[in-house]
Amino acid sequence: MPDSQLPNSRLFSIGDLTIDRDSFTVSRAGTVCELTPRAFDVLVYLIENRGRVVEKQEIFDAVWKDTFVTDNALMRAVREIRRELGDSATEPKYIETVHKRGYRFISTPDEPAAEAEKVEEQAAMADPTAETTNYYKLGSLLLIAGLIAAVAWMTLGRGDEPIRSIAIMPLENAISGENSEHISDGISESLINSLSELRELKVAARATAFRYREREFDPQRIGRELGVDAILTGRVVQAGEELTVQADLIDTSDGSQIWGARYSRRLNAVYEFPGAIAADLVKKLDLPLTGEQATRLAKNYTENAEAYRLYSLGLHFWNKRSEDALNKSIEYFQQAIEKDPNYALAYSGLADSNAVMAISADLPAHEVFPKAKAAAEKALALDDRLVEAQATMLRIRSQYEWDWRAAESEYRRALELNPNYPMTHIYYMSYLVSVGRPDDAIASVKRAQELDPLSSVANAVVARSLFFAGRYDEAIAAAEKTLELDENSFLARLILGRAYARKGRYAEAIAELEKLRSRPGSNSETTSLLAHTFAVTGRRADAGRLLEEMKQLSARRYVQPYDIAMVHAGLGDNDAAFEWLEKAFLDRNHQVPFIRAVPEFEGLRQDPRFADLVRRLEAGR
Repeated sequence: MPDSQLPNSRLFSIGDLTIDRDSFTVSRAGTVCELTPRAFDVLVYLIENRGRVVEKQEIFDAVWKDTFVTDNALMRAVREIRRELGDSATEPKYIETVHKRGYRFISTPDEPAAEAEKVEEQAAMADPTAETTNYYKLGSLLLIAGLIAAVAWMTLGRGDEPIRSIAIMPLENAISGENSEHISDGISESLINSLSELRELKVAARATAFRYREREFDPQRIGRELGVDAILTGRVVQAGEELTVQADLIDTSDGSQIWGARYSRRLNAVYEFPGAIAADLVKKLDLPLTGEQATRLAKNYTENAEAYRLYSLGLHFWNKRSEDALNKSIEYFQQAIEKDPNYALAYSGLADSNAVMAISADLPAHEVFPKAKAAAEKALALDDRLVEAQATMLRIRSQYEWDWRAAESEYRRALELNPNYPMTHIYYMSYLVSVGRPDDAIASVKRAQELDPLSSVANAVVARSLFFAGRYDEAIAAAEKTLELDENSFLARLILGRAYARKGRYAEAIAELEKLRSRPGSNSETTSLLAHTFAVTGRRADAGRLLEEMKQLSARRYVQPYDIAMVHAGLGDNDAAFEWLEKAFLDRNHQVPFIRAVPEFEGLRQDPRFADLVRRLEAGR
């Protein structure tokens, strides 16, 4: 027997703990701890291998053997042990967590409790029926516990309260290979998108749910932070040409498992996972569904496995948001469409990617927005209930076509399809700023923030709406809050620099904008804002130098005329500013609709040419 193994005794002790392996009980200071069989087995295995790090997979193999479970099952067992033993994850006395590896039992067991064994044997000899009676009592208790558990399971672990809010955690990826997480993430995101269409169920948005990927799994804390009744978690494993997904529904009130199921599919049928899981989950939640809702939940948008793989890769890069990543997402969405020309979701992804490229990259609007519109219209022709494509149409109407009546109509339709899609409210904010409704714009984007509270995009756009409303102190606070979530948020830092300048904190403004300008992928907007700040602080030579750089660059590639106009406005050269604004107007630049709210152009507002520009903008031509 290895030294790490405990003697083959029936009883052993650790401080005030006594562990009886025959009766599967643990006592703490004379009080029996309520450990489930799995938790007891995990505890004993860790004690037997005390002093070393026990890998998670080793524990799975020893305790769960051939049963397929996720890391969550092990974490629940460890939490249960800690709760009953009075242990702590942060200051452990018994079980230490070794991040991303496993656990280590750090306390040393005492010698076997021989005296306790002797007393128990003497009692048994004095009363031969005691052991039989004890086993009878134990069996009765187990039967009662089983009945209680069954009732709890049938009522979804929450008494009479049904589960009506849920967060879909990113499924754990146990597949090897570069970018393999696109498979698990794609399944998770598809579940979020399909379930969020159900008005009877509140579903945490993707950006917020995925923030928990790197955090220690704590269902009760997640429930408190997101205000959800349950979380769905799981694991994706590949064995040869077969994928297996284990899905588990966890009650956030007490961390107990409500439901779990295992799904296996061949790689060429990976697209079936989201529909199968969603349909079973809705049944367990006993949600009232119309026939149309049930059909949409089970719908496979493609039956081409390669198209689904390419679409999932497109989503993977789309969520990174950088210009390089967006270009990759466009390539993958186009390839998915080539594999399946009727793949509505791929067209919707292509529309989203092109629309973002039109706004974040130095590209002519008339080259990119029409591509976004064509893809969105095709997606809606294939499925007129895709809220993602509908929201993109809202963005196109307000930021490119300047068709304000149509934009309002697109917004209403998007709300009808899914009032809980955050991007609808974000895109509507741009429309509201453009038509001179700043307070409504703030309310709209704060609704997006409520739906997706941990999204850096939603939080940064709140800061932007406050900036356009002239509420600069609040804009600074909102930008700083965003940077707590994502220190690399480009938009948050851009708004921070602009708001600092409006408050006269020029040194801080220049520092923020110079840092942004040095980042890879920085566009002409950053340069123009830095040059404008130089101009209004008297550093006209620095402003002129940057302006000349922009004009020289425009001879080699496209530079936004709007950004050049802003530098001229800062220098007080109004004629040049209007000349470049006219070019921006003719280019249908997405920033032109904001001119009434942009404080950097306040020096132009008394000029009749500004009023004429606003009039033409309102007319959409």
